[in-house]
Amino acid sequence: MTRSIRSACKRRVSVVATVLMAASTVPSAAGLASAATDRVSLYEAADYTAGSWAAFSTARDTRALVMVRGLRSLVADYTTRVPSKYTAGSWAPFAKALTVAEDVAADGAATAAQVAAAKTALTAAAGDLVAAAAGTFQTITNDTFWRDTSGNPIYSQGGGVFRFGDTYYWYGVHYLGAEHYLANPTRKYNTETTFVAIPVYSSQDLVNWTFERNVATAATTFPDGSNLSSGWVGRLGVSYNETTGKYVLVSQGKGGIMFLRGDSPTDTFDGAAVQAQITNSPTPATGDQTVFTDDDGTDYLIFSNASGRARAFVSRLRPSDSLYAEPAVQIGYSSAGREGNAMFKLDGKYYHAASDLHGWNSSVAYVLESATSNIQGTYSAEYVLPGTEMDYSHVSQTGFFVTVKGTVKNTVIFAGDRWADFAWNGIGYNQWMPVDKTGTRPQFHSLSQWQLNATTGEWRVAAGNNYVLNPDFQADRVIVSSVRGWTSFVESGATAIVSNTSGGANGSSFSLRVGATSAFAGGVRQEITVPAGTYWLAANTLTSGTVSSARITVTDAGGAVRTLTIPAGSSWSPQQLAGFTLAAGKAWVTIRATGTNGNLRVDGLSLVKTS
Repeated sequence: MTRSIRSACKRRVSVVATVLMAASTVPSAAGLASAATDRVSLYEAADYTAGSWAAFSTARDTRALVMVRGLRSLVADYTTRVPSKYTAGSWAPFAKALTVAEDVAADGAATAAQVAAAKTALTAAAGDLVAAAAGTFQTITNDTFWRDTSGNPIYSQGGGVFRFGDTYYWYGVHYLGAEHYLANPTRKYNTETTFVAIPVYSSQDLVNWTFERNVATAATTFPDGSNLSSGWVGRLGVSYNETTGKYVLVSQGKGGIMFLRGDSPTDTFDGAAVQAQITNSPTPATGDQTVFTDDDGTDYLIFSNASGRARAFVSRLRPSDSLYAEPAVQIGYSSAGREGNAMFKLDGKYYHAASDLHGWNSSVAYVLESATSNIQGTYSAEYVLPGTEMDYSHVSQTGFFVTVKGTVKNTVIFAGDRWADFAWNGIGYNQWMPVDKTGTRPQFHSLSQWQLNATTGEWRVAAGNNYVLNPDFQADRVIVSSVRGWTSFVESGATAIVSNTSGGANGSSFSLRVGATSAFAGGVRQEITVPAGTYWLAANTLTSGTVSSARITVTDAGGAVRTLTIPAGSSWSPQQLAGFTLAAGKAWVTIRATGTNGNLRVDGLSLVKTS
């Protein structure tokens, strides 16, 4: 259930509801005293109410402890908010909730229920704060390696973004291969899926992300003494439980679904439970999964079964503590199997989205649409999310969705996972796109650069957007004769003249090839939509054998043709055509070559509006 706080807390061992002196064998009195003293050292008085700590010091029973660390950090964070930045109507209930939380945090006799209630009330009030200003547009640039506000790489894959209070928190997995691919993106590192950590980043605008801490690492322990030093960890999300006041991270791991728990969004999370199988799922563990939080705060696990991933399920997380996924309800079936299961809500309907079983590679997004307002009710037959066809969801898989509830409109963000470290299919691990409704169905907008106003919920295409789709020819995971997003044509001679081919400019995995071992003429074209303006066209090219002519043209809606002539050259070289105008509307980008026993290769195609 989404609510909450933003601040880092010191690492502490989680409180397990057990008597510290319990043991399988009865130790000597001296040994018992020594063991109790050692275990007490794992706890700090500052993390708990004074009254519960006094009782614990005497009885050594953790069941009496009342943790207040998270509430205190919550209060410390929210006291930095300034009234003038918010509307008076939203500030008044927030200020009241903050005062109550301060009192509870200072009350040495506060109960666990009172602490949880104060957390929930304060974070709910913070989430309802309305900015007095209209906000600003911030730029999201895809096809790059993202960095945090300190300039360090963001390593976050297979995770989710959750709004607790007035702050967004992004949790994901840092894999070893991600470090190596960033340093040298010229091959795949699919044997390096080693789990490093689960970092959490915070943001007010969903664009500028501050690293808070690693909430879990390989050393994170569970009640049975095991840790995360081996095995797969991934596909995770976080819920806030109003009953316990705890934040629960749900992830694949330890052979099933594992639950970790912290006292704040940026706390160190400790292992709390493992669930081997969800009732009604035919297999142990899950195929893929994400956490979805509904408007009323109810949390659900969205997942497919393992071993085939044919069935799509929705399972509510247990309201009492969020440490268990309740019996699942199947909402869809695909004999081909689906992965990257995720969900969003738009205009009162639920949309389950998933990808093909393409390994680490990209695909279109498939949607199941709810027929009613019941998340576990009837869903439509599967259909392809419009806009994901031309470049396989901007060369990504469904990762998770973020709904921005703005003062002007609501916008859904498709947060695609590009598993480039394991698939070698482009630059950047995180590809985020706007989704809205242009008719009866949601529409995915494949953009290399766009701007978001997280206050109003509005978005727009940014100045640096590349209007060509699949411009690096990385969408197809194998060599194909029909390149994704491009239509082949033959004018004369050989008929099999187009494919993607291994090896691209700057060490990328693929590039486009137009050519044959005999006489040929033809190429590929793509239809796009552009606004009126002045444009810049660029590409990396090389030729081999006998290529008598090669060119890239852009034809606008008025029939005007702009031509970039490509010179012969046996090594990759940049080509560009700048300062030409295009009319608004449809436009056609064409790559054409003629020759005998030769090839034209193209990579890194770009069409950007400069005015």
